[in-house]
Amino acid sequence: MEKYFYQRYSYFSKFDQGILMDKEGWYSVTPEKIAIVTAERCRADVIIDAFCGCGGNSIQFAFTCERVIAIDLDPVKLHCARNNARIYGVEDRIEFIQGDFFKLAPTLQADVVFLSPPWGGPDYIGASVFDLHTMIPGDGTNIFEVASRITPNIAYFLPRNTDPDQIGRLAGPGGTCEIEKTYLRGSLKALNVYYGELVNPYLLEEEQKQEI
Repeated sequence: MEKYFYQRYSYFSKFDQGILMDKEGWYSVTPEKIAIVTAERCRADVIIDAFCGCGGNSIQFAFTCERVIAIDLDPVKLHCARNNARIYGVEDRIEFIQGDFFKLAPTLQADVVFLSPPWGGPDYIGASVFDLHTMIPGDGTNIFEVASRITPNIAYFLPRNTDPDQIGRLAGPGGTCEIEKTYLRGSLKALNVYYGELVNPYLLEEEQKQEI
């Protein structure tokens, strides 16, 4: 935990103003600069953050979207997210829902769905290839399929070692996706994968690298 604490300001620049995180949040929250970049790409009227955790992404979505629906099964994480959104002054733009995304999905409507499900803990990085089927609780491909019934416009935040063939197959026959490699201080941190209208058609032929 000590190494995560030293990085606290990269997770939340306003950490000293009362930010709350549970134990899992320390190694699962999206670094703030990455969340800002993702939010810019996901500008929409309504966006769903299907696994909001302690709120790092939901907060930034509230700056670029008219309404954010932030969902989490864990009431502790949702309490942290609400508190953190209040610190950033965007609580009123976020609807916090405690519940199971799989059960809620049939009742939801949105322009974009953002997926950042649990990656199974920090040990994911030790795998040579991250398998969407087995390493994400609930099956990462199943999560995508549920989200795609809401909208084809999906942003998927995934480990840097995710199987690229699995990522591509999610787009379906004849479909496309855009894989953006996100770097922080020169180190590859994660992949932002975009589907539907979030794909930039002019960049599909190139490897995308976002240096933050």
